[in-house]
Amino acid sequence: MGKKIVTKNNTQLTKNKCVQTNQNTTKFPCNQKEIMDKTDLSLYEFFQMFPDEESARKYFEKKRWNGKIVCPHCSSDNIHECKDHSPMPYRCRKCRKFFSVRFGTILEESKLPLHKWLFCMYLMRANRKGISSVQVGKILGITQKTAWFLCQRIREVWMKTTKNKLDGIVEIDETYVGGLEKNKKKSQQRGWGRGPSGKLIVVGGRSREGQVISCVVQDNKKETLHGFINENIEKGSTVMTDTWKSYNGLTNFTHHKINHSVREFVRGIVHTNGIESFWAILKRGYYGIYHYMSEKHLNRYVHEYSFRYNTSKGNVLDFLGKTIEMMDGKRLMYCDLVK
Repeated sequence: MGKKIVTKNNTQLTKNKCVQTNQNTTKFPCNQKEIMDKTDLSLYEFFQMFPDEESARKYFEKKRWNGKIVCPHCSSDNIHECKDHSPMPYRCRKCRKFFSVRFGTILEESKLPLHKWLFCMYLMRANRKGISSVQVGKILGITQKTAWFLCQRIREVWMKTTKNKLDGIVEIDETYVGGLEKNKKKSQQRGWGRGPSGKLIVVGGRSREGQVISCVVQDNKKETLHGFINENIEKGSTVMTDTWKSYNGLTNFTHHKINHSVREFVRGIVHTNGIESFWAILKRGYYGIYHYMSEKHLNRYVHEYSFRYNTSKGNVLDFLGKTIEMMDGKRLMYCDLVK
């Protein structure tokens, strides 16, 4: 009789433990659907979704081919999956060629695992002011040189041109990137005078909806700034600028100016604070993260900040998926990057 009572108590104790365990685990997202519905994605949740190379490969294939694998050589959907994925995961029955999700993208001929590619994209999205190649190399367990090449190829993807123009109320401004002339070597000094002399010029526009378009320009003359506005702003939009003389004479736009020289920063709806806040993020990355951006690669860094800024309010997985979709047809060789 005593043994039966002990057995019953042990059984009840086991049930209580199970109930307690289930109650504890329900506090955390335990499946991919719950994680995908979240706007932010923590590092822990990232590795829950993509624990290994196989999960990363399937995600790349899903975003590139939308669930239906297509041969990048002949566009046929008559595909055979190779045993053990050797020499490549797939072979087209029509053209008889092997291929993988890397073919025809920025990933082609890269020896890095897809899991590290995906993790690097996540790191560049998670760090609002950027992340250095030294830090990426330490996190991924690769050399700084490899990490720098990896990040530059991802930035190359984000440089993909878009036909969308800004409309409504758009703020236009320019900023100057670079060190002081007096701190440079004599061979590197341009000797153009004081202030922004010798610095690189970046011009940008920000709509009141929060979208930014920016690029590096050769000068801040009237023809250059007017050309940027006509190319990237819808005609009939309202344009807000400062009183720089090169903005004078804008046609096809409603033009309002704010006079910073007399400490006027807001006049009703007229201001350029939005685009200047974007410049602040760019400058914090320049001074605090990268410390130096060469003239050759500055445009890639500018597009990195623009793309991250434009997608900052969206889902992290949408950001990763959009980056993968933009990889198709892009290629950047190391020899072209450093020559």
